[in-house]
Amino acid sequence: MNERIRVPEVRLVGPSGEQVGVVRVEDALRLAEEADLDLVEVAPDARPPVCKLMDYGKFKYESAMKARDARRNQANTQLKEIQFRPKIDDHDYATKMGHVERFLKGGDKVKCIVRFRGREQSRPELGIRLLQKVAEQVGELATIESHPRQDGRQMVMVLAPTRKKAELKSDQRRRREEARATRRAEKHAGKGEAAAPSATAPAEQA
Repeated sequence: MNERIRVPEVRLVGPSGEQVGVVRVEDALRLAEEADLDLVEVAPDARPPVCKLMDYGKFKYESAMKARDARRNQANTQLKEIQFRPKIDDHDYATKMGHVERFLKGGDKVKCIVRFRGREQSRPELGIRLLQKVAEQVGELATIESHPRQDGRQMVMVLAPTRKKAELKSDQRRRREEARATRRAEKHAGKGEAAAPSATAPAEQA
């Protein structure tokens, strides 16, 4: 930046992104000083290096704000695992599907695993049918990211939620704020109703 730039010439870009062209570094520094801006090297590996006129302090501040907002909106998607058996009973299946739906609604991916025992390994179609049933049941919540594939004694399928976790968290925050606003409005309305009878009490006594 500025006097630390040690090359004889630079390709200069104006503050609004306009191309000035190749100029001597002394001329670029003079233009920066006249505009009360900084000369910042943005592509040092180019020949000649590319420099831009900018308010470096403002640029650093805006970059920090963008990074903070990105961290605030970021939600780490996790990979949850749910294990099935090829001949799972209805009650156990319903319980596990409840977990699958809850994870997907929370914005997480789900790794569905069918574990085979003994002679069950010779019946891979049982696992395929089961995983297809799972995928069909949550079709509105997820898409198949990895189709069923056999890996030794198990068959694996990965489901990805159709909505991102950040979007879901944003909706949850919005619903909480709406609920708080509703409660505040109801509370104020209740106070108004409680105050109304007391206002008429003197008149009734009179």
